[in-house]
Amino acid sequence: MKQKDNQNQLLIKLEDIAIRVRENLILKGTHWEIKNNQHWAIIGPNGAGKTSLAGALVGNVPVVRGKITRNYPKATKEPIGYVSLELHQRLIAQEEDRDEARFFSGNIDSFVKVRQTILSANHNTEIENHNFDQIVKVLEIRYLLDRGIRFISDGEMRKVLIARALMKSPRLLILDEPFEGLDGPSRERLKETTTELITQGVQVILVTHRFEEIIPGITHVLCLKDGKVFLQGKRDSVLTPEHMNRLYDKKTPAIFSLPGNRDGREALQKGRRETLVDLRNTSVKYGDVLVLDRVNWAMKQGENWAVVGPNGSGKTTLLSLITGDNVQAYANEIYLFGKRRGSGESVWDIKKRIGVVSSELQVHYRKRMQVYEVVVSGFFDSIGLYRKCTAEQQAAARKWIE
Repeated sequence: MKQKDNQNQLLIKLEDIAIRVRENLILKGTHWEIKNNQHWAIIGPNGAGKTSLAGALVGNVPVVRGKITRNYPKATKEPIGYVSLELHQRLIAQEEDRDEARFFSGNIDSFVKVRQTILSANHNTEIENHNFDQIVKVLEIRYLLDRGIRFISDGEMRKVLIARALMKSPRLLILDEPFEGLDGPSRERLKETTTELITQGVQVILVTHRFEEIIPGITHVLCLKDGKVFLQGKRDSVLTPEHMNRLYDKKTPAIFSLPGNRDGREALQKGRRETLVDLRNTSVKYGDVLVLDRVNWAMKQGENWAVVGPNGSGKTTLLSLITGDNVQAYANEIYLFGKRRGSGESVWDIKKRIGVVSSELQVHYRKRMQVYEVVVSGFFDSIGLYRKCTAEQQAAARKWIE
């Protein structure tokens, strides 16, 4: 993975570019140079244009003004490796699309394994044999190789996607929001892994909206704000308190009230505490992997629980049993809101009583929709908006957005 190019050699140059995102032009007049052995972070608030700029470097987003010059060695077949939420979504979607074929063929347990996902990035056997073991060792993912990609945690999936990108021996590795949705320990481990990649000679561009996530190996920083370059330069000169305060406008949090739950409040005041969730001796197994082993847990009205544990410990699987997204709930003794799963209730009967925000939901939310439509769809517990909203619902959605 080591790179031996001249340190001052220009790798990529952007000259007076503009990028088209739907009907808008952003990053107009952008100039930026990336030299060998420079490790950049692209930072800025949400919606600043970070992912669009990364997409332009890869060639996925059209540059409609100016030009991008790329100086790669002629032997470089895959100059840029790109790891993003969109890639994660695409791989999971492909796996879900295979479900129907598996069902009719009777091969319902023949899931795509991590090993296949990594090796599918490169069809050169000689390169595979040379790089695979080294990449697996550096990323510490050997224990994952024979697991299905749908049954690993978000943090583990990020490492798998990085391994997949590295199999092509890219000249540059772009990591777009790699820490998003990870718990604290998983985030720190991935930071350490990325720092190790830099030490091994991989040139990295890190895209993040949190400047606190910039790892030690980053040498330069490009700041974006409102679709424009706000500041760029060496790390120490850019990451100052003054610059960060200007980049991330410090606003007083809005004061708002949550929708009331009158029935719930009255029940608590009268001392009635309904059991909302009751798992009895619950186990979940995928193939030979036992994810949950005889779990007993009850949650009553008025209680607030934290479910904690390292990546891969079964947190998401546990929640999927509650939210109606895991069919193994029917093979266990699970009660939700006083009714046993499988006693005639529909998934939608469950979902209308539970609000869920998770990185898994984002991975599966693949419809192209406006923010307003996403918010309003919450009234109908649907991914996508298929029903007409009342004036009251529209007003409530606008209030939440504001």
